[in-house]
This record gives sequence, C-alpha cells and structure tokens, in this order.
Amino acid sequence: MEQLTPGNLLAIGFAIAIIITIAKTARIVPQRSNFVVERLGKYSRTLDSGFHLLIPFIDKVAYQHTLKEEVIDVERQTCVTRDNIQVGINGVLYMQVVDAQKASYGINNYRHAASQLAQTTMRSVIGQTDLDKTFEERAKINEDVVKALDEAASPWGIKVLRYEISDIELPVSIKDALEQQMRAERERRAAIAKSEGERQAMINVSEGQKQEVINLSEADKMRQINEAEGRAKEIELIAIATAEGLRKIAAAIQEPGGQQAVSLRVAEQYIKEFGNLAKTNNTMIVPAELANVGAAVAGLTEMLNIVKPRVG
Repeated sequence: MEQLTPGNLLAIGFAIAIIITIAKTARIVPQRSNFVVERLGKYSRTLDSGFHLLIPFIDKVAYQHTLKEEVIDVERQTCVTRDNIQVGINGVLYMQVVDAQKASYGINNYRHAASQLAQTTMRSVIGQTDLDKTFEERAKINEDVVKALDEAASPWGIKVLRYEISDIELPVSIKDALEQQMRAERERRAAIAKSEGERQAMINVSEGQKQEVINLSEADKMRQINEAEGRAKEIELIAIATAEGLRKIAAAIQEPGGQQAVSLRVAEQYIKEFGNLAKTNNTMIVPAELANVGAAVAGLTEMLNIVKPRVG
C-alpha cells in the first residue's frame, strides 16, 4: 500500500478546497423562487430562477423565498361582537411574496406577523359587527380583513390575496337561543302561510257565492224578460185574434140573414145569463124593459143597425 506523501496530501487538500469553492460559488435557484445574496453581510442582489455564480467566501445566500401562494392557518381566537357576544373564529390566510428583499429585511418573520395581524384585524372588524351580521356579511368581513392586512403587509413585500373565515363557534347558550329563534321564525312563517291560505280560500268562496248570486239574478232577470215577452206576445196574439174575429162577425152581419142570426144569438145569450142571474139571487130588481126579451133583442138590433154603417 502506497503511503501518502506530503505532495499527495497537498493535492487532496487542494481538490477538496476546489470542491468547496465550487459548492459555495454555484447556485441553482428553482422556478418561482428568489434567493437574497449578501456580500460581506450587506444586501447585494436578488437571484431569480436559474444558474448563478457567487464570489466564494464573500457572497452568501442569506434568505430563500418562494414566490408561490402560501396558505397560513390563523389560529382560533375569541372575538366580542358589537352586541357583546363572544364568538370563536378560525381563519385561513392566503398570501404571496412579491418582493424578496423587503420580505427578508422588512420584518423578522412575515408569516408569524401576518397571522398575528389577521387575528387583531379580525377582532377589530368583529367588534364593529352584530352577531347576526357575522353570518350574513361573512364575505364583507373577509374583504375588510384583506384590505387592512394588505395595507399593513405592503412594506414587508407581501401581497395578501384572500382571507376566509373557516368556522365561527358560538357559546352553547347563544346556540340554544338562536335555535329557539329560528324555530319561532319557522312557526311564524307557517302560521302566516296557513292564515294566507285560509284567507285566500275565504276570498275564493265569497267570490264564488258572489258569482252565484249574480248568475241567479241574471237568470231571474232573463226569466222575467222572457215571461214579459211571452205575456206581451200572448196579448198581441189575443188582440189580433179578437180583431180578426170581430172583422169576421162584422162581415157575417153584412151577409143576408146575418142580422137575424145575430138577433137569435143575442136572445139565446140573454136568456142564458138572465137564468144564471136568477139562480144566484132569490130576489132581484131589474128594469121592466129587461124582462121583455123581445124588447131587449129589438134594442140590440137597433144598436147593430146604428153601428153597421160605421163598420162598413
């Protein structure tokens, strides 16, 4: 086995020194990352992704930052709402390094600082909001927190992208009260819906009754009109028939023997009616002329002779 000579040891030491120098000199920066380089303890430059060479023992990579979006879990904290209700809130913060130099020298630990700032900002925003609004206006609360955080983190080279409330924990007593309130609200809505249905049903029934009364009155009106028209038509037909009968009687009287037939008919009717009158009364007083049938018939015949020229 060959012994190491001082020359060999020197060569090996020189090779090791070269390897260490190359290791300290060459730097490969991954995609979406920045390396902050210090020269003799002072900021020198920021290395972007790719291959870079440093001055050995003078330059060194002091900080390494990723430019990817980072997710930070904001621990649960107790906040007091404007109406003095304590709630426990968990949140998630989304942010990104946009300036590696500021993120290195602007603050000691930007992740911890952003988390603490998110908690204090959330307490401030919740303190200005009623309990009911914390559920209804969650999006607005998130926007307010993001706005405040982004303004505060801008000198740190940090861009706050989003903040989301992941959970809101309420005290047991408040949960029970809210459940009772929601139950009462559901019962109230059910009662209102039922009353509205009953009211609409009553309106429908009354409208139906109203329409029924209108229909009945219209039907009665049409019945009366039809009856009146029927009676008028009946009277008209009777008048026409009576007029036609009178014309025929008048024409018959003008014919030979017509006057004698009328006299005979009058005499028969006179005797008939006079007999009926005698049946209904035991005692009656009549003019002497009416007792003489011939005289009565003669009087009627004379009247017909007077009317005859007018009819003709």
